[in-house]
Amino acid sequence: MNDQIAGRFAEWLRERGIGLSDEQLAQFETYFRELVEWNEKMNLTAITEREQVYVKHFYDSVSLSFFVPMAEVGSLADIGTGAGFPGIPLKIAYPHLSLTLVDSLNKRIRFLEHVADRLGLEGVTCIHARAEDAARKPELRDAFDLVTARAVARLPLLNELCLPFVKTGGRFVAMKGSDVTEEVGESGRSLRELGGELGKVHQFRLPLEEAERHLVEIRKVRRTPKAYPRKAGIPAKHPLV
Repeated sequence: MNDQIAGRFAEWLRERGIGLSDEQLAQFETYFRELVEWNEKMNLTAITEREQVYVKHFYDSVSLSFFVPMAEVGSLADIGTGAGFPGIPLKIAYPHLSLTLVDSLNKRIRFLEHVADRLGLEGVTCIHARAEDAARKPELRDAFDLVTARAVARLPLLNELCLPFVKTGGRFVAMKGSDVTEEVGESGRSLRELGGELGKVHQFRLPLEEAERHLVEIRKVRRTPKAYPRKAGIPAKHPLV
């Protein structure tokens, strides 16, 4: 694609060792157009300016692969995916992934199913459920190599919502904004009780505006006890801290 924004996006990823074909760049552009069109009917994102979408949604989503060797990941679950971030950009960049998107709003699930179809993505499953309920489905529990959430919730809550989906030996990566030192400090109890172990905390900056990002990597070292996650709503009201 001969286009400055898409060209810079491709170059930023190339600098990280990620090459995108013309077809993949066309998929990102189609995703952008569908996002903006559907956003007029439902609240998917506050960010709609094209360059900002490419930086703050697409690049930010693919940044997970800067620190996790995606060739070793077969199955990915994106919990509370919203408009599909980071799951769909990662699927575009790494077509081999088996992707499961979980969200509690059915209208967002309809959007995600439409986008997966429009982009010709295979191996994408969209599940309408709260994380607390989805994690009790036998086919989803302890099932994924990699689980991620790009959410505003604090780490102790995210651990309870996400670690039950991770297979033992797999990892959960929480995608966060600014400094996470306090949240990491709060997460000791949740990690102990849920079978997680803190790995590395990765830091980088987005292109252009240099906004800070942190990725908290957590290893699943043993199965999460059946008592977790607790019933919908309880983890948010009474986090494991």
